[in-house]
Amino acid sequence: MEFDWNNPPFNLSTSISIKDIEETFEDPFAVRLLPDSPRFSAQARYFNLGVSANGAGIITVYRTNGKSVRVIHARPFESEEKFFYQRKMNQTLGAT
Repeated sequence: MEFDWNNPPFNLSTSISIKDIEETFEDPFAVRLLPDSPRFSAQARYFNLGVSANGAGIITVYRTNGKSVRVIHARPFESEEKFFYQRKMNQTLGAT
């Protein structure tokens, strides 16, 4: 997967690196969402909730043309997002 990091439209915080963000897209338990809101569907923005190799949970808003990914915003999980990710991972693994 190719990433377009030319002039990112957001400031990377000190707690998240480009490598961390890219790793969340390789997370086998990552949750990808397409919002049903007309606000986002007009510009085809997607959400990715994933965990990097070092265990950092990151939520990312991005666009893609099928070849490359353009990250619009990324930040660490909040407690509700961490819970949602964990629940989806447990469902995938067959746990209750």
